Amino acid sequence: MREITYQEAVREAMSIEMRKNPDVFILGEDIGVYGGAFGVTRGMIEEFGSERVRNTPISESAIAGAAIGSALTGMRPILELQFSDFITIAMDQMVNQAAKLRYMYGGKGKVPMVLRTPGGSGTGAAAQHSQSLEAWMAHIPGLKVVQPSTAYDAKGLLKAAMDDENPVIFYEHKLLYQTKSQVPEKEYSIPLGKADIKREGADVTIVATSIMVHKALEAAKELAEEGIEVEVIDPRTLVPLDEETIVQSVMKTGRAVVVHEAVKRGGYGGEIASLIAESEAFDYLDAPIKRIGGLPVPIPYNPELEKAAVPSKEDIKHAVKETLQRV
Repeated sequence: MREITYQEAVREAMSIEMRKNPDVFILGEDIGVYGGAFGVTRGMIEEFGSERVRNTPISESAIAGAAIGSALTGMRPILELQFSDFITIAMDQMVNQAAKLRYMYGGKGKVPMVLRTPGGSGTGAAAQHSQSLEAWMAHIPGLKVVQPSTAYDAKGLLKAAMDDENPVIFYEHKLLYQTKSQVPEKEYSIPLGKADIKREGADVTIVATSIMVHKALEAAKELAEEGIEVEVIDPRTLVPLDEETIVQSVMKTGRAVVVHEAVKRGGYGGEIASLIAESEAFDYLDAPIKRIGGLPVPIPYNPELEKAAVPSKEDIKHAVKETLQRV
């Protein structure tokens, strides 16, 4: 099977859907000839034209509002925000309008839209362009939240997001755009709310999201050389969350480490830890649940400080050993 990049997988998913359905269109800043801030929509305006790959003014609130209005009237918009930090400018539209309208109209109005946006640090983009705010979105009833970690998952999950009748926030990590994995050329879909066991193990469960899935897998590989078998669970979607896969894994291993790039305080890891503590898995725990997240600081511009602000592979290995009391 061919290998393509995460960026190519996202573009391919959108292109397939746009060829099938004339109601699907993309809107956002510089997504036309320029191809978007990270090149994801590059070449799409040549195939689909400027009516379906629509450049917008620099106004995230207006972009979101236009998407919501068009979704309510039967279109299926995909809006691209250049950096996920800019969701804050569109918060009223997303939180008070997109998330609520289907409920407030008794199901007679639908909001089938996907907000795609790159999140996370690692590019030297500093404090206002490097945040991980997914827990904020996951808190809002009515919004679905997706965080694919591989090109394969990105294509399949984006298909599912575009088919959904509700607003979906689709987080793409900047550092994953050029990573590759095997991706079928044919159309396929990965259900929202279905986690993936990226690596099986018997000693400790790591629940990791987005780019932290890769760091967890690297840590697991090195820990295996020390005789520690780690199971790595990638939820893939925060809302809906595949609770069963997480609980069953912890019941098997008896230990849990939750890791994400977002700031630990108030992060989504607390939700997963609570899920485990409130489930039948609690009686199987042999050690306290460990949470690893970013430091409570704005992401620094300095590259060494930037690295230090988010969890590393060594942090994950240390947490695993703590749960095993091998530190």
